[in-house]
Amino acid sequence: MKKIGIIGGGQLARMMCFEAKRMGFHVTVLDPTPKSPAGQVADKEIVADFFNRSKIEELVKSVDVTTFDLENIDVQTLKTLHKQGYEIHPSPYVLEIIQDKLTQKEFLRSKGIPVAECKSVCDLKEDIKQFGFPVVQKTRRGGYDGRGVFILRNEEDLQHALKGETYLEEFIQIEKEIAVIVARNKKGEIACYPVVEMYFDENANICQTVIVPARISERHAKLAQEIAVKVIEVFEAVGVFGIEMFLSKSGQVLVNEIAPRPHNSGHYSIEACVTSQFEQHVRAITDLPLGSTRLLSPAVMVNLLGEVGCVGRAKIKGLEEALSVEGLSFHFYGKQQTWPYRKMGHYTVLDENVERALEKALKVKEFLKVVSEEEPVCLR
Repeated sequence: MKKIGIIGGGQLARMMCFEAKRMGFHVTVLDPTPKSPAGQVADKEIVADFFNRSKIEELVKSVDVTTFDLENIDVQTLKTLHKQGYEIHPSPYVLEIIQDKLTQKEFLRSKGIPVAECKSVCDLKEDIKQFGFPVVQKTRRGGYDGRGVFILRNEEDLQHALKGETYLEEFIQIEKEIAVIVARNKKGEIACYPVVEMYFDENANICQTVIVPARISERHAKLAQEIAVKVIEVFEAVGVFGIEMFLSKSGQVLVNEIAPRPHNSGHYSIEACVTSQFEQHVRAITDLPLGSTRLLSPAVMVNLLGEVGCVGRAKIKGLEEALSVEGLSFHFYGKQQTWPYRKMGHYTVLDENVERALEKALKVKEFLKVVSEEEPVCLR
């Protein structure tokens, strides 16, 4: 039985575990939280920080292939182990480029991948002159789920600018935010999923709703898939990648960010595609033939975020009513504690008509909630 190691025990690793176990693999996860979402279903959990060198070595040396479900991990240790011949996918050298978002953008541009103009911040006031207002400021490392992004709209916003190592990026007039999941195995076989639309929570800037197929022109959909394929080719990467993109009002398709792992925008594939992104990732890193990415049905996926004002032990409200909706599938991530905007689960609605699927999904959003068992508190 082949052994898979996963650094990170969150919901992405949990869904990888389900697929890997179904396919007969032994899975070990490493996460600082005992009984993490993935640790609840894996064969073994190593409780350790993502920068604990000795525990990462223990994991990698005990399995046949190692992967990860987040980017903010000890890449230097992984590079050393990779040089020693241990199999790690995607490569830690790919991860190192992607960890620094400015380096990521510069690499993509050097390979002919379309991205927005950007530059490192040395002197913020001076650097802004290159772009003018509005301009987007981003942290180079560690930002996710809306963190580490700030739009500077005028000089007054400078007092709220992000601290630390950041870069500026051209403000794009966006028609739609779209994404493509793409996979590649060691043999170089590539499989590309349909293009999706993404919509974000306005308060937390977290992806909340995903619609597939994206309601864009066939030309733009084809272009987005071609760009996604080129991205995974230039990285020579193995595994599943989530490629987030902008479709601009002028008709450009630009790469926004890359996730070197299964991605939130691909959760719909569990029910809506022949092969889910999680099974595909397991296939890719173990060098099995890639599965079909054919869309079986239009779908809408909605993230269940912790309700504002609710902190404590998680409780689901409205589940019975939600499950009475035809075509709805529910996923809870096993996180015991909830807090505002924490990703607690998701649901997917399938329907032959994508607009009808969206209508059903948005109705469910009104009553399906993750709250806390404790009384709501006022958070400021």
